[in-house]
Amino acid sequence: MNLQGHQTNRKRVQRLMKLMGIEAIYPKPKLTRRNEEHKVYPYLLKGVKIENPDHVWSTDITYIKIGNGFVYLTAVIDWYSRYVLSWQLSNSLENTFCIEALEEALAISKPEIFNTDQGCQYTSKNFLKLLTDNSIKVSMDSKGRALDNIFVERLWRTVKYEEVYLKDYQTMKSARSSLKAYFQFYNQERLHKALQYKTPEFIYKKGSLCKERIFYHYNAYGAYIPR
Repeated sequence: MNLQGHQTNRKRVQRLMKLMGIEAIYPKPKLTRRNEEHKVYPYLLKGVKIENPDHVWSTDITYIKIGNGFVYLTAVIDWYSRYVLSWQLSNSLENTFCIEALEEALAISKPEIFNTDQGCQYTSKNFLKLLTDNSIKVSMDSKGRALDNIFVERLWRTVKYEEVYLKDYQTMKSARSSLKAYFQFYNQERLHKALQYKTPEFIYKKGSLCKERIFYHYNAYGAYIPR
């Protein structure tokens, strides 16, 4: 601004941005908080090579702007294929929506290892019971180590830059409808360089074919084609 002949300073720019509803894109404070009374499990994935679907799943929570407020998004993702098995929205950080997402994912399959951060949503007895009852090993990020859950962090970046930041959700209903369409696109049509330009669903279900011998209809690029 100064170079263009307009005298200004940081505080003036901040005030004008606030008046216009403009906000810089940057990571917000961590949404999940640890409850010191809850049991914390060790991180099990250091140096582990992920070689097949359902080896490792993980989950996390991020925020989504709606109108003048926020709601919270959680998802369960398969590390090997980047396939989003389930997701849920909530207007509070109670762990109910996290449990619903986990139950929905477990209705599809189950992993050997399930990784989370140390937030109270994931260290609660009712969340952990779902995992231990299904003989799933529990892994938790080391304190202050967001990169321990790198695949979910990458998912949030993709969802926000390709969907959320381009939309102006005004209601929970509109956000849910738009996100549903996006996650369907993400799983069934979006090609990933890390997956040799195949889709997450193709990689996930191709791995499952080796065990179940079920045929799915895909095109040459790994994009799902409904019958």
